[in-house]
Amino acid sequence: MEIETRSIRVSAAFVKIADTLVGDYDVLELLHTLVEESVELLDAAAAGLMLAGPDGVLQVLASTSEESQLVEALQQESGARPCVDCYVTGVPVTVRDIAGTEDRWPDFRRAAATQGFRSVHAFPMRLQGRTIGAMNLFRTETGELSDEDVAIGQALADVSTISILQKKTASESAVVNQQLQDALNSRIVIEQAKGMIAHIDDIGTNEAFRRLRNHARSNNKNLRETAQAVLNRSLTV
Repeated sequence: MEIETRSIRVSAAFVKIADTLVGDYDVLELLHTLVEESVELLDAAAAGLMLAGPDGVLQVLASTSEESQLVEALQQESGARPCVDCYVTGVPVTVRDIAGTEDRWPDFRRAAATQGFRSVHAFPMRLQGRTIGAMNLFRTETGELSDEDVAIGQALADVSTISILQKKTASESAVVNQQLQDALNSRIVIEQAKGMIAHIDDIGTNEAFRRLRNHARSNNKNLRETAQAVLNRSLTV
């Protein structure tokens, strides 16, 4: 019964994602849905998606927590983290016990420990032999992922890649680079709007992002348009 229930949940998640891909979809909204579904399906505490810009530097594009600690655990400041290894090698990276990594990723280990994360699993976002980023799952317990979990995690990472690059042909490298930069630029606008809302209303960044996202959904606008309106002071959420 448990296997059947999980199978139904996985099918429902991919149907939901497929529905979101139809028409003129909002890429960032879809990516946030993807990381939320990955947490539910793979029994994780948090998830984050990182994208490499044309310069090859990884940046956080979507996460299940807008608080700075999770972002800190994902960032590439030292250039040595599981998500970076996943991006560089183009293969999944599993760290069953973060505390046991010793001196391999000291900054990452400390950042993850502050949030109670004890294991991390990274999946490459790949297109035609090129890796454009990585999706990362954090768990509060140590341990490996099952083969089924790895397959589901990689499928979610693949859908993330498709959602970013599907709208235009990706046959030319310049086109791919522009699409990646557009996605990252949208995230910057959203971060700025989120910070403005949090400051003006004296609320946390999670709540600020929730309000921004809810307003975009209820008014059939994409996240970047809504964030830009906030920054222009033509919208209060």
